[in-house]
Order: sequence, then structure tokens, then C-alpha cells
Amino acid sequence: MEGNVKEHIAIYPGTFDPITNGHLDIVRRAAKLFSTTIIAVSANPGKHPLFSLKEREDLVREAVKGLETVQIDSFDDLLVNYVTRKKASAVIRGIRVISDFEYEFQMALMNRKLNPQIETVYLMPSEEFIYVNSSIVKEVARYGGDISSLVPPCVEISLKGKLTQITS
Repeated sequence: MEGNVKEHIAIYPGTFDPITNGHLDIVRRAAKLFSTTIIAVSANPGKHPLFSLKEREDLVREAVKGLETVQIDSFDDLLVNYVTRKKASAVIRGIRVISDFEYEFQMALMNRKLNPQIETVYLMPSEEFIYVNSSIVKEVARYGGDISSLVPPCVEISLKGKLTQITS
């Protein structure tokens, strides 16, 4: 029977500018549910990310070291096209608050319209990460606040360095 086990691949897409401990909480949860979880870093130039695509990929890669079933990739097209290319069966989305759900629900319905084979799985982060998002982390860091409990150490170092470059 072992040869007949179907691999279940999930895609966790995002800008990850930068990846936070909340994102990592979702990744760990997804890794328990799927045989492979691909963190797909979106180029998404419309969001004007602070970190380059390569920097974001490198930070994600460093942050998930040791999670054997987690892979890192990037994409720059429609999510459904990327998911189809990767032969994934699900898209992972984190839901923190009700307003997240409203937006994510619309996106899931559009993705289903474009490709009915793709399921969206919503995961809630641990309570300690409900309020954490990349924008808040960057804002706190910009004003010298302590972000050590909000992001992995590699992100804290890189974010402080990036912000120092910008203000110099």
C-alpha cells in the first residue's frame, strides 16, 4: 500500500516582508497536515516591499531551518497558476481577525472560480500571535521598539540593518 499514498502539497503564499513568528506558527501547523508545505514568496511589487524578493526568500529559508517538509519558492503570477504548476491540492491562509476572513474568503472564491480543484485551508495562529503582522513589525522596528518576540532572530538582525541603511 505504501506506493499508493498520495502526496498532499500545500502552498502558503505571501509577501513575507518580513516573515514573522505568526507566519512561522501557521507554517508549523500546516506542516503537520500536509506531506509538503511550500512557502511561496510573492514578488508582489504593488506592495512596495522593504526587502527584495531574494532577501525575503533567504529570510524565510533561514527561519524554517529544521522543518524538513517545508520548501521555499517564489512566484510572480496568479496564485492558481502557481498552485497548478506545483501540483498542490491546497492553499494555506492565516486568519487572525474577522477582517482577514472577509478578504481571504473573497480570494478563496475567486481561486475556486479559476480552478475548482484547489481548496483553501484557513489556519488560526496561536493566541500570542493574533496581533502580529509584517506592517506592525516594521513600524515598531522603525521606531526602535523591541521586536525580538515577534520575529525570528535572523529577521530582527536583517530588519534593523535594513532600516539603518535607509535612514543613513
